[in-house]
Amino acid sequence: MGMIAAPTATSAPRLFWSQFQRELVSVVRSKEEALNPLLFLFLAISLFALGAGGDPEVLQNIAPAIIWVLVLLANMMSLEGLFRRDYEDGTLEQLILLAQPGFVPVLAKIAAQWCVSGLAMTLLAPIAGLILFLPSTVLPTLMITLLLGTPALSLLGAVGAALTVGLRRGGVLLAILVLPLYVPVLIFGSSAVIQHMDGIGTQAQIYWLMAITMISITLAPFLVHAALKISVEQ
Repeated sequence: MGMIAAPTATSAPRLFWSQFQRELVSVVRSKEEALNPLLFLFLAISLFALGAGGDPEVLQNIAPAIIWVLVLLANMMSLEGLFRRDYEDGTLEQLILLAQPGFVPVLAKIAAQWCVSGLAMTLLAPIAGLILFLPSTVLPTLMITLLLGTPALSLLGAVGAALTVGLRRGGVLLAILVLPLYVPVLIFGSSAVIQHMDGIGTQAQIYWLMAITMISITLAPFLVHAALKISVEQ
């Protein structure tokens, strides 16, 4: 995957869009990167439904937690290869050392990863909810919380992926680094759906998800860029 040849020849928006398009084309060429997390999500949801004996009442009560935990794990699956392919073929070094400003292509890569993971899972969430017998009136809240929370998962997870990109077996370390950061998103996302089911307002949880995502957008690209520079220079 080619990178920017001249660091000063491209404006930030153009650099972002160019890198974003390259990432989406790369995903299309290797469809398993996008499909594996989605397959994992629905296979795991089906197993939960079978394990509960198909009892609608039981599944309905635990459905928000199940969906959010599985979305979290599925998103983490797609993070391990976020930078690894570029690291192995040398293009990551070009991306980090040549592109100016350096955080822009990093943000583009994370945005592309979110589109094929977090956004895709958000759009498919109603199907997951119906499998677990969630009331149809709750599905919009589920989608809103996923739409607001999954960008934070991708941004925070990218920090862990950048720190472990140079390790051959960094999957376990990635999980150790990332999972604690995911806990607030998990708590606010699942509790918003549960409170909607109980007839309680969800504004506080939604505002917290928005705040976490905004903070992540502000800080994560710079942290990822710094972590990648360390990994490339080693």
